[in-house]
Amino acid sequence: MTDSPAFGAVALTALFAFCLPAAERHSPPERYRMFQDYLVRRAAEITRDNLAGIRDLQDWQRQRPNLRKRFLYQLGLDPMPPKTPLNARVTGEFQRDDYRVQRLVFESLPGLYVTGNLYVPGNLKGRAPAVLYVCGHAPGPWGAKVNYQHHGIWFARHGYVALLIDTVEFGEVPGIHHGTHDLGMWYWHSLGYTPAGPEVWNAIRALDYLETRPEVDSKRVAITGISGGGAVTWFAAAADERFRAAASVCGTWTVGRHAALDAVQENCDCIYFLNAFQYDLPLAGALIAPRPFKILSARRDRSFPAEGYHEAYQLTRRFYDMHGAADRLVEFDYDAPHQDILPFRKEANEWINFWLKKDTTPFEEGEIRREEPAALTVLDRPPVNPLNGRIHKLFIQTAALKNWKTRAAWQARRDELLAELKDKVFRGFPATKVPFDAWKSKEGGWTSRYTDSFNVEFSTELGIRVHGQLFVPRKAGPHPALIYLKGAEDVIYPVDHDPLLAAFPSHVILVLQPRAVDYPGVTNYKMSNLRMTAALIGATVESMQLWDLLRSADYLIESEGLKLGGITVYGRKHMGALGLYAAALDARITRVVLDDPPASHWQAPPLLNILRITDLAEAAGLVAPREIVSLTPLPAAYQYTSSIYALFGRKDAIRQAGDLGDALEVWKQP
Repeated sequence: MTDSPAFGAVALTALFAFCLPAAERHSPPERYRMFQDYLVRRAAEITRDNLAGIRDLQDWQRQRPNLRKRFLYQLGLDPMPPKTPLNARVTGEFQRDDYRVQRLVFESLPGLYVTGNLYVPGNLKGRAPAVLYVCGHAPGPWGAKVNYQHHGIWFARHGYVALLIDTVEFGEVPGIHHGTHDLGMWYWHSLGYTPAGPEVWNAIRALDYLETRPEVDSKRVAITGISGGGAVTWFAAAADERFRAAASVCGTWTVGRHAALDAVQENCDCIYFLNAFQYDLPLAGALIAPRPFKILSARRDRSFPAEGYHEAYQLTRRFYDMHGAADRLVEFDYDAPHQDILPFRKEANEWINFWLKKDTTPFEEGEIRREEPAALTVLDRPPVNPLNGRIHKLFIQTAALKNWKTRAAWQARRDELLAELKDKVFRGFPATKVPFDAWKSKEGGWTSRYTDSFNVEFSTELGIRVHGQLFVPRKAGPHPALIYLKGAEDVIYPVDHDPLLAAFPSHVILVLQPRAVDYPGVTNYKMSNLRMTAALIGATVESMQLWDLLRSADYLIESEGLKLGGITVYGRKHMGALGLYAAALDARITRVVLDDPPASHWQAPPLLNILRITDLAEAAGLVAPREIVSLTPLPAAYQYTSSIYALFGRKDAIRQAGDLGDALEVWKQP
């Protein structure tokens, strides 16, 4: 999140004791650093508070079903996809002295192809325990499994059926893992999509496949993997209790430590769930308990620092102790970087060997003769029209907007929708409102020829300062108010008030620069780190900006003591869409003015899970019957909004205006 190596150390000092000097103006670089520290503090609070209210085993068992449901929701797995036919087929096989290898492909969903290699012991009699190995990131046209084949060989030689499956990204039929980490696909947040979801689903379906094999004892199946596979091991073992033992290698973290130690930037999207309910990874550990679970980590791993994996172990330990199963959770770390090394294989395989077979034979890897990639490649040609490359657009079921016939039906939907927004989209809003601690300075520039002009700054939540310009007409009020919510594209020069000239004589105007729009030197790389960290604490940058907007209305009334005859919110592009949500949540906002608004959250703004619940056209309906005015032609999607306004007899309240003065109807002001 920063180009300063000292960021983590500085931020850690502010985790639990954070105060601001009173009534002080902060420069944009200072406000940027404060936002970084804010993210670290919020992340630390999530880790500190994770499942803190669970007192004992009975309390845990009572809350476990709902917590599991929420955990799955954050992976995109609640509701679970349907278990459709796997259409599994073996495309080839070869024999070695003491094991054989089958080249396997199945469809975890229709058209979502999973390629893998199945290692079967030679001369197997009866059913054997099985291991699912979920691979890390290992690129190659033959799939990631080729890089990890030594695991399959060892397990097969020691009496296990071992299935190694490719990742969504580095499979023979490739998909995308780095949508937000690298590609700016912020609609993933709006979908509630993480590639961890399909990876866990593929692991579940791989287990379904193993249960069909006559060689497998389905009561003795373990899961293990490294890196991305290490994270998926946590998630999949928590999601499916059929995994009787687990060993995660180099995939352990906590929210607080990953934010404080700037580790989020190191990791692919598949490492994290979208944390709408503000949990931490040890929730997955609690769901795994009391099944045997070993956490293996590397002390020189920048992606999964020691502070994080130790903390995750300790927080998970409490739940194993509740079950009286202290011997079933073990932590092991080794002085190494992030690598698949022999000490990890020894510790993981001995763990699985003991819990699935009660075998305490010391680990010896023996001679491993690696196969050429071609020998392990499953497909000789790509399948027709696979979903793999677009599963990120299809895995999450988006909301279908319904037509409402009566106001009563819409009102019921409105109440339901607002409840869902507060539960799954805006849960990251602060529980309490902090004092504004406002700073204000009179501005003597050219705008003072029109109106009383001020530079202002105030707090919207603990550790967050926002900047703006306040314009107050000189004639006695009350006056209508206009809040102009600026986006990053609007912040170039300080003198950019041309659209406001017509409104100066009649309107109180607050030009608000919310957090993260005017921070200097924030490149796309740095912004992606901010955004990924925001999702890890249960928010998006845009939902935080929405909170800043909501508090700015409070600021005008409570801190400035202004008597307002209504409030209009104006925003260009996606900032106008945030104005719609502000009006939905605050009835004091009487009008929203849009300028080139997006048609859908597929474009912007990203809000966690919003497309699973609704889209902009329905969200705009929450404003009815108050005015929505657009300075450009509205996208066709907003015809749906008009149908809601028609229920109020107010289709005319959605109108188009030529400019901001026209939208505000300044000629009507006394």
